[in-house]
Amino acid sequence: MRVEEFVKELNSIGIEFYTGVPDSQLKPFCNYLIHEFGICDKHIIAANEGNCTALSAGYHLSTGKIPLVYMQNSGIGNIINPLASLLNDKVYGIPCVFVVGWRGEPGIHDEPQHIFQGEVTRTLLEDMDVKTFVIGKDTQVDELTRELAEAKDRFALGKSFAFIVRKGALSYDENVSYSNENTMRREDIIRHIVQKTEGDVIVSTTGKASRELFEIREQNKQGHQCDFLTVGSMGHSSSIALGVAMNKPNTQVWCIDGDGAVLMHLGAMAVLGSVKPKNLIHVVINNNAHETVGGMPTVSSSMDLCGIAASCGYEKVFRVSDFKELDQAVAEAKASKVLCFIEVKSAIGARDDLGRPTTTAKENKENFMAYLSSLN
Repeated sequence: MRVEEFVKELNSIGIEFYTGVPDSQLKPFCNYLIHEFGICDKHIIAANEGNCTALSAGYHLSTGKIPLVYMQNSGIGNIINPLASLLNDKVYGIPCVFVVGWRGEPGIHDEPQHIFQGEVTRTLLEDMDVKTFVIGKDTQVDELTRELAEAKDRFALGKSFAFIVRKGALSYDENVSYSNENTMRREDIIRHIVQKTEGDVIVSTTGKASRELFEIREQNKQGHQCDFLTVGSMGHSSSIALGVAMNKPNTQVWCIDGDGAVLMHLGAMAVLGSVKPKNLIHVVINNNAHETVGGMPTVSSSMDLCGIAASCGYEKVFRVSDFKELDQAVAEAKASKVLCFIEVKSAIGARDDLGRPTTTAKENKENFMAYLSSLN
């Protein structure tokens, strides 16, 4: 189905406002929104899916119109609280349309972090009293028309509706490219960090950063026991790193993070700053984009991440934009023995032939735990 047809049906029930967190399964839809609206009062890319849901509630309260929230199904967990305690018809009765990319659909091969989430996607939504309809490659426009006509009765009762989108179900012809003015590539940034970490522990964030770290270890003919690759749980790698650092105080712990992940759960930085582990270095590779899921922009370009880190209690902060500055910051942070924050300005883009870890998530966990148990 073409995105234009899908949006026309949405418009027919008065949907004029879109907010969400980008998803690779929804890339045609996301590209359409950027091409048609950019970022404006009709389209907002939010920090996390709960943020989107609350924003959509405010839109409805001020306009009386039905909002649309888009996300990957991994974000359903973030919307459960506002769905149950804000939107639900037993509370405020605020209707919303959700468009959910179905990663890990049963019977379709996907990455391990999506398997269980894919199995329970429809169940979670239906249990939250959100009626669902699956859009596949063969879905016809008249089916959407019928579903939305029936959904209007639910909207009148303050209930919500979700389209669950299968892989390849939507198409869009316009080519939308994403770039910035930064010159360093993320993979090269990670390679420079690895050169300085020796036997230190690294916790890497969701997406391409972890994939690149794995391949760098392979290229260097190194083992993977020092690294915890956070394949899911976007936004939580710095908290995982904190848990490790607190319990291995004699071990240097690095968190390789991304701007989209940091924004998703920004409060984690406040917790890190309050605990002040002297053995943790938090590196945020900032390309101002949700690159792993297509390249749509984050709001980090309008933020002072170093200023936020300092105000949260990080004791040393660095902002770097070239490899000389990066090497100096990494060396100084490693030697300082205090909680450090390094923001690294990065270009958007990765190798076309970038692979995925050849070990399973459980093998990664077991090797990592065995390595940690061997340390003081």
